[in-house]
Amino acid sequence: MGRMSARIPSSPETSAEPSEAPHRAGFACFVGRPNAGKSTLTNALVGQKVAITSSRPQTTRHTVRGIVHRPDAQLILVDTPGLHKPRTLLGERLNDVVRTTWAEVDVIGFCVPADQKLGPGDRFIAKELAGIRKTPKVALVTKTDLVDSRVLAEQLIAIDQLGQELGFEWAEIIPVSAVSGDQVGLVADLLVPLLPESPPLYPEGDLTDEPEMVMVAELIREAALEGVRDELPHSIAVVVEEMLPREDRPADKPLLDIHANVYIERPSQKGIIIGPKGQRLKEVGTKSRKHIEALLGTPVFLDLHVKVAKDWQRDPKQLRKLGF
Repeated sequence: MGRMSARIPSSPETSAEPSEAPHRAGFACFVGRPNAGKSTLTNALVGQKVAITSSRPQTTRHTVRGIVHRPDAQLILVDTPGLHKPRTLLGERLNDVVRTTWAEVDVIGFCVPADQKLGPGDRFIAKELAGIRKTPKVALVTKTDLVDSRVLAEQLIAIDQLGQELGFEWAEIIPVSAVSGDQVGLVADLLVPLLPESPPLYPEGDLTDEPEMVMVAELIREAALEGVRDELPHSIAVVVEEMLPREDRPADKPLLDIHANVYIERPSQKGIIIGPKGQRLKEVGTKSRKHIEALLGTPVFLDLHVKVAKDWQRDPKQLRKLGF
């Protein structure tokens, strides 16, 4: 700062001009119980679908980073799986991933939906957060489009009190609706000053550093979960075996061949995913292909197969094979 004021002998306000403010870059991570609106907010901030969103808990399995590029800053969003009381080996692995991530980021955004009173799940996470002393914590009251101003005010007060009870202060408390776009820009404005001074960490234009194959697998998995969440919420894993440009195509008409396997835990689940006369799997293919083409910016031929990997959530060898 000293160097800047030496160059500009006028009043201190001038150093706040965007052209003179130091560039900031760093990592933020949204936490909250499942379905608190973390992935939807990530997508709204980045402006493109990067984290998978679903109405079922436990669907974000990979740390997907969304990158918000601004003239004055680069905000890298790390979307971790929800922290929960683990019931399986997979659950324990997910919780370890969460805690490691929290220790490494520059700011943590705690997401709480405006339309649900604070519950034991929120307190469990807030208590864990209280143990991470150094990292600034911002409370994000999401889904404000679902409530009136009175309910919202009550929720804001409740969150403020929760911090006090646990012996820390929120750096900011921000109401936001990712769906209506209300205050999304403000969230970025308030997170940026909490980041360290740094040049950009990723090239302009990057939206995520998640390998493309993993993102494609996530999009297929999301489409596969679409109509069968109640029957198979966590039993689906997707592995993209290969992504290759079709060889005999002219340069102006490329086609990308994607071969992917949808893994389930039991043979009896096969019929649910495939559907009568293969209709269900066809829909999964059509739906995910649209999202994949939008993500990669190229036409895609998607070849999907359903396979059984017996009880993969409890088997360390299978977990490794499926990327966990």
